[in-house]
Parts: sequence; C-alpha cells; structure tokens
Amino acid sequence: MSIQILWTLALLALACEYVDSTLGMGYGTTLTPVLLLIGYEPAQIVPSVLLSEFLTGVLAGVLHHEVGNVNFKPGSRPLKVAMALAACSIVGTVTAVSIAVNVPTWAIKTYIGLLVLAMGVSILLTIGRTFAFSWKKVVGLGLLAAFNKGISGGGYGPLVCGGQVLSGMGEKEAIGITSLAEGLVCIVGVLTYVLTGNGGIDWGIAPSLVLGAVLSVPFAALTVKKVPVRKMRWAIGSAVTALGLFTLSKLVF
Repeated sequence: MSIQILWTLALLALACEYVDSTLGMGYGTTLTPVLLLIGYEPAQIVPSVLLSEFLTGVLAGVLHHEVGNVNFKPGSRPLKVAMALAACSIVGTVTAVSIAVNVPTWAIKTYIGLLVLAMGVSILLTIGRTFAFSWKKVVGLGLLAAFNKGISGGGYGPLVCGGQVLSGMGEKEAIGITSLAEGLVCIVGVLTYVLTGNGGIDWGIAPSLVLGAVLSVPFAALTVKKVPVRKMRWAIGSAVTALGLFTLSKLVF
C-alpha cells in the first residue's frame, strides 16, 4: 500500500504540534475539531492523532531534556511525575477507547466540543494562579486527562500541563513532563484501538499527521528554551475556547 502525504493536513499537524510542544497543550485539542470541521470522522481522526502524538511526545520529551528545559535524569522529580502520569493514565485511556468504539458519532462530536470549550475557559480562568503540589492531584489529573485523550484525541495537555503549573511545577518543566507523559499515554490508546477495532481502522491520514508533527518538535523545544511562554497562554486559551464554541455550533446549525 502506497503512502500518500496530504500536505494541507501535514501543515495543520505541524502548526498544532508546534503549539503543543511549546505550551504543553493544543495538538489533539485543536487538531481534532479542525479535522471534524473539514469532514473527517472520529474513527479516522482519533487513532491517527494518537499515533502521531505518541511519536512526537516522546521526541519532544527527549529534546526538552537535551536543551535544558527539564531534567529527566534517573531519580529526578520530573521523571517520576512523568512516569506516574503515564502509569495512572493507562486505566483512563483504555476505558475511554472502549467507550469511543461503542457510542454514536454525534455523541463523540458533542463531547469533543464541550471538552474543548471547557479546556479553553479553564486555561483563561487559571492564568496566574498557583496551588500546592500533591501526588493525589497528579494521579487525578492523569486519569481524567487520559480519558479525554482516549475518547477524543485531545484534552490531555491542557489538564496535565495546566494542573502541574497550578500545583507549583515550573512552567518549562511542566511542558517537558506533559510531552513525555502524553506520548506514553498515546501508545496505550493506539494499541487499544488496534486490539478492539477488528482491523477496520482507517489510517489514511496518519502519515500526513506524523510527518507534520515530527517536523515541528525541534523548533518548539528551542522556542521553550528561549522565549517566556506564560504570556502565550492567553492566545491558546482564547483560540481553544473559540474553537470549542464553533465545533458545538456546527452540531446545531
């Protein structure tokens, strides 16, 4: 079977993954609704988004470590947090994928729209606020965020990255941790789709998404190293909120 690259999709993936690897959020949360609006179905979108984000998440984690944005040396707290998030997220991802393959398309689309809207509003409302760090929060964030990722392809980064920042982790550390943990969570989602999809998964858009997303990661890691990212939260929060509203409006009109 020949591999076809759809350059419009590759460029969309590049832009969304650049934002995701720079802010720790925005790839699936943004790309999934855009692909829905273009006309692709959730069954085509979600597995391909999960596959591309597995590859880019691990790559982004490695590059964030290499350029000094986060320390993933053995025994470091960032590595422990990333592993904890990934481990507790397996339950949420498997549960979500099992639900996603057995519910109507309109229900998944509605959930995606509401999820994106909630994420955008949450980002905007929590800018500048900090709270005490706790491992209970890490576990809760991992479970809920992985459920969102497994059922919609998005919603992981905003919860996990934002939650870490609100819990007292450094912003650049939170971005690196989120990238690595998200990559590990996504491979669980991919494998679950493969095992439950009865061979009927359409991987047609996956090569385009993978190519575009991977190309963006080195530039994102360098951006995080050189540019303060806190001020950019207003932009991503506003954009995700607007996209959520637009996605829900398409279900009504």
